[in-house]
Amino acid sequence: MPIKDVSGLSIQQLVSLDGKVAVVTGAARGIGYAIARRLAEAGAIVLIGDLDVPGAAAAAASITKDFGHPALGVSLNVAEEDSIVALAEKAVLEFGRLDIWVNNAGIFPGTPTLDQSVDIWDKVQDINLRGSFLGAREAARRMIAQSPKGGVIINVASVSGFRGRPGLAAYVSSKHAVVGLTKSLGVEWGPHDIRVLGLAPTGVSTPGVHERKAQATGVELARIEELEKKVGAALPLGRLGNPDDIARVALFCASDLSMLMTGSTLIVDAGALAN
Repeated sequence: MPIKDVSGLSIQQLVSLDGKVAVVTGAARGIGYAIARRLAEAGAIVLIGDLDVPGAAAAAASITKDFGHPALGVSLNVAEEDSIVALAEKAVLEFGRLDIWVNNAGIFPGTPTLDQSVDIWDKVQDINLRGSFLGAREAARRMIAQSPKGGVIINVASVSGFRGRPGLAAYVSSKHAVVGLTKSLGVEWGPHDIRVLGLAPTGVSTPGVHERKAQATGVELARIEELEKKVGAALPLGRLGNPDDIARVALFCASDLSMLMTGSTLIVDAGALAN
């Protein structure tokens, strides 16, 4: 059957996620945490999956306190199939269904390609690509089995999914593949009322970025600071992103505002790819 027509709903109804159950991977902090907060603010019950279990629990507690409905922090390793399956199953067992799944967890190692080991290559693909595939598969299995069936899967890609970057061959390859995965799954699962969308952020100031900068000293620190300034200033909108810039677009994707969209990746890049 065709996807439902929501033209008669108000803005408040279109944005509302009341009664929805969402999973966000890698959400103890950074972009994932910002997405979890926006989904919860719109009414969703959110499960935060992360390797950092204390961080996930703290994030869930903060969301519960701020928005007044349950959030859970759950141990998750997206490089392990059993861990992803367990998280998807927990969402259904705890809350009865699964409506939104956000594949956010990822890594960003930079190494000149001539020096890159196969182990690092494989690790990037396992987390960024294989983890997104497994998360989407497990979410879709449950979205198809439930009544009413359907849901939204959001894959966090990158502007690096649309262009090359020196020293980042593994990362760029994985994010190009996530864009392709999003297209394929959107086509395949549309008849099941499952919409699959991607997000392609530009550089975003996250705790992980700040930690890398804090660990740098001397010439390396100066290089990072100068690069950040140049990159931000060169963007048509004049600055790098912050986590909530991405989270607001994720909310659009998860909500009925984007009802007639699937298979596409929304570019959230301050104009980087157009420049």
